[in-house]
Amino acid sequence: MGHEGAGGEEYLFKIVLIGDSAVGKSNLLSRFARNEFDSNSKATIGVEFQTQVVDIDGKEVKAQIWDTAGQERFRAVTSAYYRGAVGALIVYDITRKTSFDSIKRWLDELTTHCDTAMIKMLVGNKCDLENIRDVSVEEGQSLAEEEGLFFIETSALDATNVQTAFEIVIREIHNNISKKVINSDAHKAELPGSRVSLMNGDNSKRSFSCCSI
Repeated sequence: MGHEGAGGEEYLFKIVLIGDSAVGKSNLLSRFARNEFDSNSKATIGVEFQTQVVDIDGKEVKAQIWDTAGQERFRAVTSAYYRGAVGALIVYDITRKTSFDSIKRWLDELTTHCDTAMIKMLVGNKCDLENIRDVSVEEGQSLAEEEGLFFIETSALDATNVQTAFEIVIREIHNNISKKVINSDAHKAELPGSRVSLMNGDNSKRSFSCCSI
């Protein structure tokens, strides 16, 4: 989902936040979009979204981030909202192993409804609750490597890695779109501006945790 404006390149990317109920998806979005955290936030009913503008290499990129309800009874409602998504943050709660065990089911949802080329990041939220951790960093990294996902641990409460998580996904989407533009234009060798590569030399995805950034 991207388009070129009259004044140059301008993009609008649809990104979905998915995962079980109460893993902190809404607070991740409100922390990123408004730098707010609501300890009394209620379960999302259906779908809500925020549009956030991010500067990528001097270009204005708009990310339309959709917060989908994690409750089973809303799954039929939210499935339509996967359409057109080019990025996804799949969120679990590091203190609830059941939410981590659900990740593969959520990945199956993405496979069913979305383009396989979409950028996907596994997010272990609530890393401020280290004392009651139920899913290790290594378990998160292992699943991310197995499924070909980016990985990061965040805390919506204290803002750890929240900005970083969204910006990695947005930047990678932009890089993918830019590569398509380059490949389709024989007169362009590369787009202006430097880009941060998030790939290692062996092209494996880099992992991040709340302690490594």
